[in-house]
Amino acid sequence: MRLTKFTDLALRAVMRLAVSEQVEPLTTQEVAEAMGVPATHMAKAITRLQHLGVLEARRGRGGGLELTELGRHASVGWLVRELEGEGEVVACDDDPPCPLRAACRLRRALREAQEAFYAALDPLTVTDLVTSPTGPVLVGLVGRRAT
Repeated sequence: MRLTKFTDLALRAVMRLAVSEQVEPLTTQEVAEAMGVPATHMAKAITRLQHLGVLEARRGRGGGLELTELGRHASVGWLVRELEGEGEVVACDDDPPCPLRAACRLRRALREAQEAFYAALDPLTVTDLVTSPTGPVLVGLVGRRAT
């Protein structure tokens, strides 16, 4: 299974914020620069993470991004499910619909495989993702131009 770029970006943002040791919280721009992505893309991911209650964003002087307790201890499986949405792995009902959809066993097998994928991520938390060696690498990321 392959995650969307949006989910990948949101997970990287959460991981970066999980290791933030700065006196002042990071901004969306700073996280975007560290990940080498456009700030507009990062802003969309940040907005979604806010709606999920994973992070808080404050404007103005002393503002910035901060993970909530939910964000630090969230199950990675839950987070990926929320970011990916309820979509199917295959698009059997697209236009035109697949002629095999009424008798196909592949759709169910792929749905079960997708759930097994998420279930494998369920025991992991965001905090687990940033233990060594990942955490020190994340802390060392500095801004770089988006490609």
